[in-house]
Amino acid sequence: MIRVKICGVTTVQDAEFALEAGADALGLNFVPGTPRCLEVEQGREIAEALPPFGTRVGVFVNESPERVLEIAHRVDLDAAQLHGDETPEECRWLIERGLRVIRGLRVKGPETISQIDAFPDCAILLDAYVQGALGGTGETFDWELARQAAVAKPIILSGGLKPDNVGEAVRSVQPYGVDSSSGVEGAVLARKDPDRVLGFIENARTAISELEEMKR
Repeated sequence: MIRVKICGVTTVQDAEFALEAGADALGLNFVPGTPRCLEVEQGREIAEALPPFGTRVGVFVNESPERVLEIAHRVDLDAAQLHGDETPEECRWLIERGLRVIRGLRVKGPETISQIDAFPDCAILLDAYVQGALGGTGETFDWELARQAAVAKPIILSGGLKPDNVGEAVRSVQPYGVDSSSGVEGAVLARKDPDRVLGFIENARTAISELEEMKR
């Protein structure tokens, strides 16, 4: 079963709608200086308002492991997505303390895919590399690289996914999960557009059903 994650959620309303629409996971951004960044108390308010289902993922970039763990406990996160230059040792430190870790890698080329083996205990999220940006750019990358990686290890596919291309992405890569942030936003930056969220999830689920039918 392929999972669907809606990332960069900034309000209780957007979080509740995404879960009601069928999202499996929500991403809460704690990266200072980015447009979807939350204060810790904002993140806790969103998490506390949600029903007891759906995975809460905190997104961090080059934050100290101690700070990541502190925020995870305060917000009641289920997992941390590390999207910077975090080392295998830092990931392992968090895992040993009970936090699931998603290691985000921004794909430049095959050399990025070769880094996956350094993080054997982490889930892997592949995003597009854009010079000077940390994510949420709406840019895609070569899905063939993701498809090759997904043969060997469960992959969460991100980077430029939106309602009109998520079905193709699911069929092409057959990832463990798909992730969208800016691709499900409308005219208002950092706010999710309900129609786009619903379309993204519905199109992903349709493609997932088609794959499952083919395997029967």
